[in-house]
Amino acid sequence: MISPEDLPSIAAQRKKENVAFFKKLKRKSPKNIDSITQELHDEAFEEIDCLKCANCCKTTGPLFTQNDINRIAKHFKMKPASFIDTYLRIDEDKDYVLQTVPCTFLGADNYCSIYEVRPKACREYPHTDRRKLTQIASITIANTFICPAAFHIVERMKESIKS
Repeated sequence: MISPEDLPSIAAQRKKENVAFFKKLKRKSPKNIDSITQELHDEAFEEIDCLKCANCCKTTGPLFTQNDINRIAKHFKMKPASFIDTYLRIDEDKDYVLQTVPCTFLGADNYCSIYEVRPKACREYPHTDRRKLTQIASITIANTFICPAAFHIVERMKESIKS
């Protein structure tokens, strides 16, 4: 597997190729694209241990929905407004995001201190087990710069799906 440190430069070298692949895939996807991507996702996460990497938590922050805020605030026995003031800010898209990166809730051992109540964006990351993956091609390509599993899945997709 590619190390998180090497990933940005390798992903940058493959970006043009990946964009072209997803563009082609959007026009003509195999009927079983969802089962192919699910299988590749499962395979990647059998090999890759997120706790050895945690690059997503170290380099990017999730969006927090109001449901996330309410759930996590309740976990901390805080009022949602207090949770927002303590941990979040509003970004340029008017979304709630962490005030700082790496994630405040990431421990030195790469464990998440709020794992059971973590934001939806964290639970679903890197979104490679999602149906109709071609609809989020730009997110998937962006995630290849951060997540070794996402990179691996896209590389395997290019090998598996000849369009």
